[in-house]
Formats: sequence, C-alpha cells, structure tokens
Amino acid sequence: MKITLYYAPIACSLAPFVSLNEAGADFEVSPINLRGKQQMSPDYLELNPKHKVPLLVVDGKSLTENVAIQYWIARNFPDARLLPTDPWQEAQGLSLLSWFASGFHPLISRFNAPAGICSVPGTEDNVLDLARPALVSNFQIADDMLAGRDFFFDHFTTADAYFFWCFRRTGMFDVDLSGFKNCQAHFERLSERPSVQKVLAFEKETLAKFKAQS
Repeated sequence: MKITLYYAPIACSLAPFVSLNEAGADFEVSPINLRGKQQMSPDYLELNPKHKVPLLVVDGKSLTENVAIQYWIARNFPDARLLPTDPWQEAQGLSLLSWFASGFHPLISRFNAPAGICSVPGTEDNVLDLARPALVSNFQIADDMLAGRDFFFDHFTTADAYFFWCFRRTGMFDVDLSGFKNCQAHFERLSERPSVQKVLAFEKETLAKFKAQS
C-alpha cells in the first residue's frame, strides 16, 4: 500500500501527519507551498479540486477532509488505537473531530484571513471581534473536558492531534488562551511526543526550503 500525505506547514494537515507517525505507517510526505499558490497548480487540482490540504492519496486514490482522513488512518492501523474501539466511544471521537473541523477551524480561519469573510474596508476588526468570543467559548468547553485528563479519552487518539493544531494555530493570533490551563497542559504534553516533534522538525525544514525558493 502506497500512502502519500500532501501537507502544508502551519496548516491543519499537521494532524494527520501526527496520526500517521503514531500509527507507524510507511508513508511519504509531499509538501505544498500555500503561500506560493502551489495548491492551485494543475497537477494538484487534478488530485484535489478543492485545492486544500490535507490530501491523502492511497494507491492512487484521493481522500480529502481531515475527519475522513483521520478516520481512515485509525481504521487501517487499529493497533495504534487512534480511535476508541467501543462503538459509542468511537462515535464520540468522530464527534470531537467534527467539532474541531466545523466549530474551531472556521473561526481560526477568520483570524488568518478576515478579508475572506468580509472584504469591505475597515471591517477586519469587526470580523475578529465576532469570532474571538465564539472561539474562546469553544476552548472553555474543551478545557472543561480535559480537566484531570491527559487526553480526551484514556489514551492518545486522533482527536488529540487535531486539537493540538487548533490550540497551536490559535496561539499565533490575538486570542488570549492563558486562562485555559488544561488546554495548555495538553498542548505541552503533546509537544513532547516523538510523533509531534517529528512533524515540527519537518515543518521547520520545509519552511526554510520554501523561503529559499522564494
């Protein structure tokens, strides 16, 4: 089985990258330069007309969307226990992944590109002011869920990988996360995992290569 992950530094493709590492999968990583608009190239659009990352290509077949990719990884590498085995708990894991994808991610994207929400001059601050409390509210829920826990379940799962990205990416913007001690502890805990450190090292190298090419 040939697996290729199309990945971009900083982007949410970090999550399946971590999960593939945790699974011990044999896979290739194909970096995509989003700033260089590589995602709009004909070659990439042929693989993924949605022009986004992550993209997982398995034996020539494309799979898009983070939740689906994470689910596929968990199902195909069951020994890694990337989702709970109990059906109800597995559904809870998918619920978390869906929440991160639909509840956190769009709000984080507003901070990355507020003009994509409203291009009227002078509205950028208003876009962010509306997004900030909703994002903070989500982090409060997650903080409560992580109280007294190392992970969202009794062991590391794909949900932890995706939430790591959510917290990390939000921390790059003007959002005060200092009150979420459990989320911060979770972030620090994951930062020490070899699977995460491997991705962050690859990210650093890839950003340096992209910079040299520009």
